[in-house]
Amino acid sequence: MTNSDEGEDTQTQDPSKSERKRQMHALQAMGERLVTLPQSDLNLITISDERLSDAIALARRITARSGLKRQLQYIGKLMRSVDATEIEKGLAYLDQRNATSAAEFHRIEAARDQLIEQGDAALGEIMAQWPSAESTLLRQWIRQHPKEISQGRQKAHAKKLFRYLSDLDRADRNVS
Repeated sequence: MTNSDEGEDTQTQDPSKSERKRQMHALQAMGERLVTLPQSDLNLITISDERLSDAIALARRITARSGLKRQLQYIGKLMRSVDATEIEKGLAYLDQRNATSAAEFHRIEAARDQLIEQGDAALGEIMAQWPSAESTLLRQWIRQHPKEISQGRQKAHAKKLFRYLSDLDRADRNVS
């Protein structure tokens, strides 16, 4: 084996300085994201290193901008010394859960808007989507909508309808 062959082997094994820097920044960004998560979401993520979880808790209490910046850098340093796969899995789970929640929200919102705009014509689709819906109650809300608009309460009316449809959706998901 020649000297040039040995140099090629070390280059393929070790990541470049730029790659290490990208990985460092990615881990620091992941640490910053952990700090900004709501406590309920943070509790769902497994953080095996106690120093890291303590540093995150401390960063959440820091209000001074420069102190927070230093603490975030420290968290990034700690992130480099721990196995981040469990943290990545936890964050991916939260992202997936949030995406699913947003998709459900938009689907219910679209159904509500369709019911408001099309009235009785959209009732069949709504009843097919949520069989447990009360058609008489929905018809009553459809008839009340022009009156609510004239009284300036269309937002409250739309919220009430959205709440009803989301309750139906939640109930149907729990049954199936």
